[in-house]
Amino acid sequence: MAPSSRLRSLLPDLAPWRTSADFRRLWVAGLITNFGSFLTFVALPVQMKDLTGSAVAVGALGAVELVPLVVFGLYGGALADALDKRKLILRTEAGQGLLCVALLVNASLPHPAVWPLYVVAALSSALVAVQRPALDSLLPRIVAHEHLPAAAALNSLRWTVGGVAGPALAGVVVAYAGLGWAYAVDLATFAVSVALAVGLAASPASREAARPSLRSVAEGARYAWSRKELLGTYALDLAAMFLAMPLALLPFLADELDAEWSLGLMYAAVPAGSLLVSLTSGWTSRVHRHGRMVALAAACWGLAMAAAGVVHNVWLVLLFLTLGGCCDMVSGIFRGAIWNQTIPDELRGRLAGIELLSYSAGPQLGQVRAGGMAAWAGVRTSIWAGGLLCVGAVVVLAAFLPKLMTYDVRTNEHAVRMRAVRGVEAGASL
Repeated sequence: MAPSSRLRSLLPDLAPWRTSADFRRLWVAGLITNFGSFLTFVALPVQMKDLTGSAVAVGALGAVELVPLVVFGLYGGALADALDKRKLILRTEAGQGLLCVALLVNASLPHPAVWPLYVVAALSSALVAVQRPALDSLLPRIVAHEHLPAAAALNSLRWTVGGVAGPALAGVVVAYAGLGWAYAVDLATFAVSVALAVGLAASPASREAARPSLRSVAEGARYAWSRKELLGTYALDLAAMFLAMPLALLPFLADELDAEWSLGLMYAAVPAGSLLVSLTSGWTSRVHRHGRMVALAAACWGLAMAAAGVVHNVWLVLLFLTLGGCCDMVSGIFRGAIWNQTIPDELRGRLAGIELLSYSAGPQLGQVRAGGMAAWAGVRTSIWAGGLLCVGAVVVLAAFLPKLMTYDVRTNEHAVRMRAVRGVEAGASL
């Protein structure tokens, strides 16, 4: 193969972008929103640290986000199946903008209060929990079945571009312009993303969708339980994020390394690694055993975080955080491929709600774990011990999840069925 051909085979597959106007619109809106959201993602724990000086208080931000994430994630999935997804996306995006106003007002006070930070964190978590199932369940409707892995990689690229630029810029903005500017820029990005999302086509509930209720939520949970390969993706991601997510400790790690200037780079390192994988994600379309890749990536994430907690050189810390981001993105791409290519449309919102818990509740719980262990054993011990615990958990889970480890998209009965359904739908639309 010629060098130019090998390079093209690594570059992201742009088929979803070329063939779907709604995908393009959501992609651009998401890029803008992510950029601003990462500013707040950095500014909020920094402000909490400045106001309290407590690692436990910073970690508690994850605790207050957890309950609304669980409650509204599950019910938000039922709403996504039963209501127009476009309307849910617009309303929740506007709500996030209003929360940015609250943070901006509080930061502008002579003596900012601590409690609004917790309130906004909880409300923002609730809105994200309602919105994400709608966004995730919309994707298989606007992108062809065979292009879904490419769409997952492109969405990951969108997230990581904001994840690299946002935290890196946030460190400078917070240090030299103040917290208020970070919140103000985030507010502006929400306004732009709402304007873009207005142009999305309506996406009403399917005829088979159940009305939002506890019974419909339970139906989605029963389906997930019956699919052991899906349960495996949830369990592995939850273990990795709960045991080895060190983000709440980064402000304290930067202080211990006498490198306060590196905080923005630390926050940017994980998404930078994700960006490297996203930019070279063409190879992912040629991988068929997605479950094995999820397990391998989760174990490597734990090893990278353990190394970041052991080394004493700030540049090595940044290197291992970046490698961890690479592993996290590989896991995310293949988890998304399994979800999007095997779950029926009428259940997609409720399963997206469960997915949200696996990849969002884990980091929130992980902040609590990291903060509590740091208060007991020290910041660095909390980081490296969590990484090793993650590796051990992955080994145990892989041994008890044969369905996930043998998953092959070419032969899995659910993937084969969904390919047939999407093929019939595509033929009917011609």
